[in-house]
Amino acid sequence: MYWEKEIETMDRSKLEAAQLIALQDTLIKVGKSYYYGKTFQEKGIGVSSVKSLSDITKFPFTTKDDLREHWPYGFTAVPKDELVRMHSSSGTTGRATVVFHTAKDIAVWTNLLARCLYMAGMRKGDVFQNMMTYGLFTGGLGFHYGAEKIGALVIPAGAGNSKRQIQLMRDFATTAVHVIPSYALHLSTVFDELNLDPRKDTSVKIAFLGAEPHTEKMRKKIEEIYGYKAFNSYGLSEMNGPGVAFECPYQDGMHIWEDSFLVEIINSKTLQPVPDGEEGELVMTSLQKEGMPLIRYRTKDLTRIIPEPCACGRTHRRIERIKGRSDDMLILKGVNIFPMQIEKKLMDIPGVGTNFLIILTREGYNDDMTVKVEVGKQYFSGDLKQLEKLKKKIIEELKGEILITPKVDLVEPDSIPKGEGKAVRVVDNRKE
Repeated sequence: MYWEKEIETMDRSKLEAAQLIALQDTLIKVGKSYYYGKTFQEKGIGVSSVKSLSDITKFPFTTKDDLREHWPYGFTAVPKDELVRMHSSSGTTGRATVVFHTAKDIAVWTNLLARCLYMAGMRKGDVFQNMMTYGLFTGGLGFHYGAEKIGALVIPAGAGNSKRQIQLMRDFATTAVHVIPSYALHLSTVFDELNLDPRKDTSVKIAFLGAEPHTEKMRKKIEEIYGYKAFNSYGLSEMNGPGVAFECPYQDGMHIWEDSFLVEIINSKTLQPVPDGEEGELVMTSLQKEGMPLIRYRTKDLTRIIPEPCACGRTHRRIERIKGRSDDMLILKGVNIFPMQIEKKLMDIPGVGTNFLIILTREGYNDDMTVKVEVGKQYFSGDLKQLEKLKKKIIEELKGEILITPKVDLVEPDSIPKGEGKAVRVVDNRKE
């Protein structure tokens, strides 16, 4: 039922023809919003400007700042009484952005999630434990609706309360979970405290990882600990939330559903398109939304289109795992650094725990980086030589990756504060 063969394996020429029709319809819809109506009139552009998909470049980009400046209803394309749902970003980097949905938008989103979950192996009869935050955050409700549509028994556990999560897994024989990667690693330490083996003492066979970027090394570590298959997913609230792109069983990139989204990859400096296979910033246009469709939205996420066809037979193109964001890049001593580079190296070093924190400081005109790393309890048993040896190895590995020598502070397990939401990886104490 959820293997939509006619859509998922559609011939590329037919898929692109369908995209063009959907794009033209979307341009008519967005023109009814205050922001796009005003912008299109000022620039003399509109649906008549589009004869092919490449004509999308005639339109200006949309940014998160645009959404903030026209908060809350400047981007809505239907009357307010047709809106049935609002979601919001956390607003941690400024005023929160809000996204609105019609009843049809919710139905389309639900179907995309069902398509994703079915592709990864979930079926009617599975028990799905959703360990994501519910509410304004899109992740919880999106997966919840998709799993219910498939026919799975859904446990809306929400975030946190680790011992209760484990109890729910065991009492109801949970077979699939939706979890933040850093929390999955933290939860493994609670299994240890309870003297339980997650491989033997639970029935979980599939995990869906999302809400925060993570490396392939972290995914493999989670799979080794739990013994289940962990699938990477991608979404953003501005498009609908989770369900924008998802891994198939071959796990070689994430299929981005091109019947609902038009994808571009641009050079974030020149703002020009880059060829398939070249890394750049992901830009997206919604093709099915009614309530708040967006044109050429700059996600700030760095990835690339994987040009080769997928072995699964699906024709929707794949994007590579998100490398980082163009706006979370750190510049230290003239070197560009992404936190995920540091995570990748740390995950390769035996003895390193599941949590770390990058602290940036400034003394006079000199910027310094300290990487606080949790390591195993055995390193604090009194043998300082072992601790220093591990510290030296971490410094050498990080220097080889990021080309500068960071300070490293080794700390005991669970000494770095953990939240129930996305892991905090960088604390910038530098002053302008």
